[in-house]
Amino acid sequence: MKSEEKETKEGYNAVAISYHNLRNKGVGKFFNESLEMPATLELLGNVKGKKILDWGCGSGIYSKLLSKKGAKIKGFDISEELIKIAKKENPNLDLKVGSGYKIPFNEKFDIVFASLAINYMKDWNKVFSEVKRVLNKKGIFIFSFGNPITEISKKTIVDGKRARIIGDYFTERKIEGIFETVNGKEIQLWNYHRTYETIIKTIIKNEFEIIDYKDAYPIKKSKKMFLDYYESFTKIPNFCVWKVRKK
Repeated sequence: MKSEEKETKEGYNAVAISYHNLRNKGVGKFFNESLEMPATLELLGNVKGKKILDWGCGSGIYSKLLSKKGAKIKGFDISEELIKIAKKENPNLDLKVGSGYKIPFNEKFDIVFASLAINYMKDWNKVFSEVKRVLNKKGIFIFSFGNPITEISKKTIVDGKRARIIGDYFTERKIEGIFETVNGKEIQLWNYHRTYETIIKTIIKNEFEIIDYKDAYPIKKSKKMFLDYYESFTKIPNFCVWKVRKK
């Protein structure tokens, strides 16, 4: 049986170019730039002069943005193909191939943030232990992923409108996602569903304290370009963002 990291690596190596293109145009601009990113950036706050680790940096989109805002950025990702793109996009940044279970940096950071990446990891205790290792005292860990209730719901249509039926929330399990590449090939990308109870207890067990939280809500200017998605996700929480502090 493949480890979750091997599955994720193979999946994102296969979709790297398609993923990067989707992030920069089309519907990706809604889910990322209009939904998840505004919430995450709000919790990050003023990053000027901060030493930040981009955990699961993907194709380097956040790294570029935060570097322009004055942060001192380093990052890593499990996918070699995504790191190739990230380095091309950010030739002056230290971006490496690496594992969330063994972060490829030994220095300390003011902030570690993981945008839509930690959900691919099965063992969050190992993840938090490694994050703690590279954080300064009272350092901040910010991470986002699919809302635990929304991610186990099924899409349907009721009276001509999009709706969702809530599925089995309490059974923690792998959930299959499908990503379509530029040539039309469908790639499986698995992530792990956890309840809010498990998430909160994991944070506490690993000696972090919750200092902020956001349910991602679409920015108003996205309404004109993505009306259907805007109307859906002003009612349904698609992503959640957590801000915790090392004790």
